[in-house]
Amino acid sequence: MDARLLEILVCPLCKGPLVYLKVAGELICKADRLAYPVKDGIPVMLEEEARKLPADEEVRA
Repeated sequence: MDARLLEILVCPLCKGPLVYLKVAGELICKADRLAYPVKDGIPVMLEEEARKLPADEEVRA
């Protein structure tokens, strides 16, 4: 994932910052506890495609 792209991408819901987890292939919004998938290097920034993070799942940066 391009570092410059990560600098400008924000959560579509809260407009907050995202954390890229390369191993999981996801962009994480800590505030909304959503994980947006990255498919073939392209972030899918749709709420319907996001995975809701369970309350017990730790969000690491």
